[in-house]
Amino acid sequence: MSVFKKLRNEYVIWHANRVKFPKFTPSIIVRKKVAFSGRVQKVGFRLEIYCIARRMKLTGWVRNLKDGSVEAELQGEESHIDFLINCMRSLKRASVKKMTIIDLPIREGEESFTIVE
Repeated sequence: MSVFKKLRNEYVIWHANRVKFPKFTPSIIVRKKVAFSGRVQKVGFRLEIYCIARRMKLTGWVRNLKDGSVEAELQGEESHIDFLINCMRSLKRASVKKMTIIDLPIREGEESFTIVE
């Protein structure tokens, strides 16, 4: 791993751990597929999603796509997922130009959130 990438990852983790969560009101459990397009690769976008999703106890995965976009499946309380999506949309070191969200069926038994390489 390059020195730059290591420093970037340390910054991303530091930043993600500083995100302040609001007082969430309980909401239904949902699963959503979200595709983020724009300047979202090589800026720590997947790592940021991963760190925040884990802190909020969401399950699912996130991955880079060959077209330069980032795709994630997020499962958990709808208010938590909506908060995460808004965090990523407002991230200063990335630039989300387009976002698509698709509702999916719940995946029973899923217990963790992962970065798909």
